[in-house]
Amino acid sequence: MDLLKNSYKQALLERRPQIGLWLVLANGYTTEICAGAGFDWMLIDCEHSPNTLVTVLEQLQAAAPYPVSTVVRAPWNDAVLIKQLLDVGVQNLLVPMVQDADEARRAVAATRYPPLGFRGIGSAGARASRWNRIPNYLQRANDEMCVMVQVETPEALANIEEIAAVDGVDGVFIGPADLSATMGHMGNPGHPEVQVAIDDAIARILKAGKAPGILHSDPALCRRWLDNGAVFVAVGLDGALLARATESLAATFKDHVKVHRSQGPY
Repeated sequence: MDLLKNSYKQALLERRPQIGLWLVLANGYTTEICAGAGFDWMLIDCEHSPNTLVTVLEQLQAAAPYPVSTVVRAPWNDAVLIKQLLDVGVQNLLVPMVQDADEARRAVAATRYPPLGFRGIGSAGARASRWNRIPNYLQRANDEMCVMVQVETPEALANIEEIAAVDGVDGVFIGPADLSATMGHMGNPGHPEVQVAIDDAIARILKAGKAPGILHSDPALCRRWLDNGAVFVAVGLDGALLARATESLAATFKDHVKVHRSQGPY
């Protein structure tokens, strides 16, 4: 088995739709449960959840035996943090709040060994190379890295063509929550103006030759974006799924009790 071969990157290159799940619970046990659910990819979020380098490692290990790709969203476009994530085995990296081509180039450079970038060489002590057990790791690692950058503001959308043209950017991810907020529609990514902007962004990313991605828990919106050409689409969050399922279960029995009490004492 070639541990370095990146099937997720190949799927984006071939524009094969990838259905994903966002992970915010920061727990290896719940990640393993989700890893066996049948998703194509799962994203471990370090920007808006309490993940650390150690909890990311734990979740990568938990998901490794399953036929699902793991993506990690870095907390920021920070070369030091990115270096640490790559060394614990992250191959698919999402970088948030990229505004222009220069920021996209910095993100890519942080994932590449010299001379193509400035990733520090520490493979002898890194899980990424399986402690130098992967043959020719240093020579092959650059080609197997998958970098996705996140556009979340009108400024970033205006720069999509330049961002997508950066060599080493494999996908451009649209962040609907921050985009709707920066467009003046806080908490309403379904607003018609935001939807027009998202549809336009997907079309422009495709025209630029890169894979578009997005996240939402509304099935109708996700289907619309897939039909419009979005390639990597996350369709829910583990924390939200747990919250809604437990609320529904509790409400079912609370309602049962209310009905029977209204009919008389037990």
